[in-house]
Amino acid sequence: MKILDMPKLYSPFIRKEINGKYVVTDEIDPEYAWVFEDKTVRAVEKLHGTDVSIVIKNGYPDSIWNRTARIPFFNKGKRFIIEGILESYERGYCNLEDGQWFGELIGPKVNGNPYNLDKNIWIPFSTYCWDRLHYKSWGKYPKTFESISEWFKTLMPLFYMSQHNGELGFVEGVVFTHPDGRMAKLRIDMFDWHTGRAHKQND
Repeated sequence: MKILDMPKLYSPFIRKEINGKYVVTDEIDPEYAWVFEDKTVRAVEKLHGTDVSIVIKNGYPDSIWNRTARIPFFNKGKRFIIEGILESYERGYCNLEDGQWFGELIGPKVNGNPYNLDKNIWIPFSTYCWDRLHYKSWGKYPKTFESISEWFKTLMPLFYMSQHNGELGFVEGVVFTHPDGRMAKLRIDMFDWHTGRAHKQND
């Protein structure tokens, strides 16, 4: 089978450089109007990790990929990825149908471990994230730029809370996810009111 790369995600709001910061504006990108118009869209917490996919064959993980680079099971530099897949498997997150599945690898060896995890773990997008990390408050308020901006100021860290008995912690943003596979991202650091460290301009 052909191995696919995780597609790059973009903001549904057009971003511009304003006062030296590359931020979202209240102008909606026409290609992402579905985010605000389709009621089947879910706002799913965006995890801050590294993109990893696994291929399931005959009901079991057959190969592991970081983007389009295959990760050998026995290796030195990428051992933490293998550990994350094994941890996910033990938790039952790899009980998936045959095919390629995308997810996010998070933990002590990834991005400074903002979730304060003891072990690396792979979290699949279309099962775990779709089912457990969607915001039920999405759609209950007007889907205007102002309303969404205010909502982001109080965005709950769903994954962090699930791992630390409801304790508040790190949250990066949201991936707006359509059942047909379309996605768009919106991070807290994209808003002009955000202070602190931000991603690079083209991220």
